[in-house]
Amino acid sequence: METAHINGTTIAYKDSGGPGPVVMLSHGFLMDHSMFDAQVDALRTQYRVITWDERGFGGTKATGEFTYWDSARDVLGLMDHLGIHAAIVGGMSQGGFLSLRTALLAPDRVKALILIDTQAGTEAPETIEPYNQLHAAWLEHGAVAVQDVIASIILGPGSWDEWYAKWSVLQPEQFSLAFNCLMHRDDITDRLAEIKCPALIIHGTDDVAIPMEKAELLRSGLGGESSLVAIQGGPHAANMTHPEPVNAAIVQFLEKLS
Repeated sequence: METAHINGTTIAYKDSGGPGPVVMLSHGFLMDHSMFDAQVDALRTQYRVITWDERGFGGTKATGEFTYWDSARDVLGLMDHLGIHAAIVGGMSQGGFLSLRTALLAPDRVKALILIDTQAGTEAPETIEPYNQLHAAWLEHGAVAVQDVIASIILGPGSWDEWYAKWSVLQPEQFSLAFNCLMHRDDITDRLAEIKCPALIIHGTDDVAIPMEKAELLRSGLGGESSLVAIQGGPHAANMTHPEPVNAAIVQFLEKLS
């Protein structure tokens, strides 16, 4: 991966290259750039796809407490570094949180949004204590103590040894900094109408982390033209487990833009 020093942090990223329209993709909590491998493969012949590791994950270290507004500025800083004025900006879960904030910070630089299994609000009250318990158990006993539960929330059923290996080497401090950002984010629901660019919302019907109703709220709240594609049986990371329908929806959306 390449790196760039942005906003006091060294950001690791991948750039597919090419002359096509730019698509910036931001990953979800506890994931990294590789969660979009299937999307990069589907898009790279027609689009320049940028994926990156957000603060606390993969090759990017968090240097202190941060918010998703900081992460949105990281996106804009990475675009500056790469000489990109405007891009189609997208992300899954927390990648969507920061993508929405990118559109609010710099509407002229976001041509369109791709929002996968995400929302504009905060964590539901009933999830806060269970998530805090998962965080505490990870810190005390290591990722192995909670990896099956976390994988069931993010990825659904399956064999996820690759992610278990990545989580096993995630430094506790980095995990906590990213967790604090996740749990203390602000609610931007009442600002959605400010976002006027076209938006594609993709959501797994079996997402237990962010229910489908949150996707409906996104669609009704955004100020521009938006569409919602439900991925039948898709979990939270529907783009990983159901790449074919997700990719088809993205390609159709991008072709309409052009």
